[in-house]
Amino acid sequence: MSEKVLTFEDFTKVDLRIGTIVDVQDFPEARRPAYQLKIDFGPLGIKKSSAQITTIYNKEDLLNRQIVAVVNFPKKQIAKFMSECLVMGAVLENDVFLLSPESKVPNGKAVN
Repeated sequence: MSEKVLTFEDFTKVDLRIGTIVDVQDFPEARRPAYQLKIDFGPLGIKKSSAQITTIYNKEDLLNRQIVAVVNFPKKQIAKFMSECLVMGAVLENDVFLLSPESKVPNGKAVN
C-alpha cells in the first residue's frame, strides 16, 4: 500500500478528463520510445502529450481511442515538444496500459 496520503481537497485539484486521440506521430527525439499525441478534449480544445506506449500500442490502435488524462498540469518541454496534459495508464513491468472509458463519453467530460 502506498504511504503517500493526500486529502480529498488535494484530490479535487486534479482535473481528470476524457479525450479522444485525433493524431499520433512518432517521437524519435524522445529518450525512450514514445508517441506525440494530439487529444481532443471538446470544450477544452486539443492538447498535446508525449506517451511512452509504443510497446503495447501501434499508431492505428490509438487513433480515435478515448483516454483519461490530467489536463491541469503545467506544460512540460520534452525535447522540442511541449506536452500539455498527462495521459493516464496502469504500469505493468515496463508497459503502460491506457485508462479508457468502457463506453463512448463526450470529450472533455470530467472524471470524478
